[in-house]
Amino acid sequence: MAILIKDPGEKSLDTLLATLTTVLHPDTFVFATVDQAGGARLPLPALADLQLLFREQEAVTVVVTQRYAEAHQMAYLFPSRMITLNVTSSLDAVGFMAVIATRLASSCGMGVNPVSGFYHDHLFVPVGREADAVAELQRLAEEKRRELAA
Repeated sequence: MAILIKDPGEKSLDTLLATLTTVLHPDTFVFATVDQAGGARLPLPALADLQLLFREQEAVTVVVTQRYAEAHQMAYLFPSRMITLNVTSSLDAVGFMAVIATRLASSCGMGVNPVSGFYHDHLFVPVGREADAVAELQRLAEEKRRELAA
């Protein structure tokens, strides 16, 4: 029997932004598929090796470390660093990821691949741009804290 549980996340956009901190993960991640050209199918990585798995109509997308992809001769793209937004946002929170993605696009000229997990949101940002993203997110949080204190 399935059980609907209480949402542990925050819904207030002001609170989410004012309490935002980040964790930059050390690995470089890449996006790949386990469905290859010509219909060949690579074995699905073990759960311990997966950061993300998403089934789409065209293929099964996986996010794995670049080290894993290269060791298993996987074709990949978008070498990226993962930033965890260290606030627990509700899956119903309105506008949080939009504010984050818009800020990084407008202030840094940076596209991101956001992913919402059960407890946290995560951003995959281009390798070499992670320091820019972390600094901009710190500025955003500080601006929101000053705005709310005024």
